[in-house]
This record gives sequence, C-alpha cells and structure tokens, in this order.
Amino acid sequence: MDVIRQAGGCLSLADLANHQATWDEPISTTYRGYRVWECPPNGQGLTALLGLNLLEGFDLSGLAPLSTERLHLQIEALRLAFADTRWYVADPQFGQIPLDQLLSKTYAAERRKLINPSRATVDQQRGTPAASSDTVYLTVVDGEGNACSFINSNYMGFGTGIVPRGWGFTLQNRGHNFSLDPAHPNALAPGKRPYHTIIPGMMTQADGKLFASFGVMGGFMQPQGHLQVVSGLVDDDLDPQAALDRPRFIIEDGTAGGKIGLEVGLDPEVIARLGKMGHLVEPVSGYARAIFGRGQIILRDPKSGVLWGGSDPRADGCAMSL
Repeated sequence: MDVIRQAGGCLSLADLANHQATWDEPISTTYRGYRVWECPPNGQGLTALLGLNLLEGFDLSGLAPLSTERLHLQIEALRLAFADTRWYVADPQFGQIPLDQLLSKTYAAERRKLINPSRATVDQQRGTPAASSDTVYLTVVDGEGNACSFINSNYMGFGTGIVPRGWGFTLQNRGHNFSLDPAHPNALAPGKRPYHTIIPGMMTQADGKLFASFGVMGGFMQPQGHLQVVSGLVDDDLDPQAALDRPRFIIEDGTAGGKIGLEVGLDPEVIARLGKMGHLVEPVSGYARAIFGRGQIILRDPKSGVLWGGSDPRADGCAMSL
C-alpha cells in the first residue's frame, strides 16, 4: 500500500481483505424478437437496452442505414438513455434501482414521445419511471452454442498510471466515474462501486438459443456501439464484419447533451443535415477514430448453426476458428 499512500490515496490492506466478488444476474430487453443481454448496474449496459427500447418504436428498416433520419433517431435515443443512466446507474447495494420500470416498454413509449424526428434535443432530463481503450474484449463460442462474452480494463489508458514497485501492472482508475454530489445515487462512498463502463453483451433468439456474442470497447462509447451493431445485425441483416465496419457516431462525453462525433465514411451531406437539425457535430478521421471503440462479434446462424465472426478494423484483433 506504500505506493497508494505516496500518491495521497487512502486504500488499505483491510479494504482489499474485505472485498467480495459478486455473481450478478444480467439484465435484458427484447428488440424486434431478439433478446439483448447486458451487465446490470453498476455497469452501463442499461444505456444500450434503454436506447434499443426507444428505437424499437421506429421503422428503421424503412430508412437508409446511414441516412440523416436514421442517425438522428439513434442519437436521440441514446441522449434519452444517457439522461437516465447517468443518474440511475450506481451500486445497487447502496440504493434501489428501478430496473423493471426503466426497462418496461410502457416507460419507453412515454420517453419516445420526447424524440423530435426533425430536431435535436440536447437538454434531455432523466425520467421518473412509475414504481411497480485500454480495454480488452474477447468472445468465444463453441460448437454447441455455448458462449463467453468477456471484457476487462484498467480505464483511461493505464488506469491511475501508478505501478507498485516490483510489480508489472498499473492500478485501475474506476473510481473516476463516481459523482462528488452527495445527493447523487452514484456519490462517492466507502465500500461502494462506481458507475462502470465495461459491458460485454449477448443476444438470444426467441427460443433462448444463442444468436450473437458481442462487445464494443471504448468507455462511454460501449453502449452506443452496442446499439449500433445490434441495429445493424437486426434491422439491416448485416453480417458481423459488415456491422463492425459501418461508420459510427458517438455522443462524445456520454451525456444527454454531448457533442456528436461522426466518423469518416459518412456522407458529408448527412453530417451537414444533422448539424442543421441542432446537433453539435464534429467529423472525425485518422487516429482520432479511436473514440468510436473497437468491437468483436460472433454470430450463430439460426438455421445452420454455423458460426460467423467479425473483428473491428479500428484496432488490433482478429476472428479465428480452432
């Protein structure tokens, strides 16, 4: 603990001794007949699920995949999702999180009314549901359809940047996502887990069989990447590689009113029209494209059972069979 004390920290051996790992049940929602599974709070998988619930009420298949109209709806759905999750995602052991209400289709229908199809709304507020790269992702699927979707990260590149003397690793920096507002559900407190960004995902068919195991790395890009690749797989019937290759957007700071980064490859006219709709847009190219994350997908063909893999072109990685 010497290195922590030297850096002004307060972590102790007793804190490590008292730590207890948990086996958490995933949360899910349905999207056009498929069930999408995510990590529960204190993870941010809820963001992707809320966004998909909102999008389900729009006929995306009737809109061109990278059109202004479709990108606008996806961005607006994520604005509303982040408005909720940046408040509700916290350690569930320190407060009640109304997951059933947040994930209900009724709540999604009410929140969907806040989406203006022709104009950006950058000041969305959280709802009140009625009571009742530094990151590494991998996925493996075997011949029987059993899958592992796994992700790990120190956060923000090298975590804290602190390396204990004599050990070959850096200490993680996940406390960065606590709120310092004492009235916030995610407020910093002893023994409490912060809002956590890493979220491996899965999709199953209506019969419960595996459809896809997937993940997209990249901080607050993760649920946004999940929404975009799920939409590509389901709404456009893309194969895994095509879903990963498609140019992306990002709400850069993961908040409801954040600036929109738009990846090179999108039609400049589409970008211009999004700007006219009220989105603060910024075209992104070159090395800066790292903000759009890096993903991997393995899809299991529902008819043949054949496995089909894809690996993101924005970073190292590959799809391989053994």
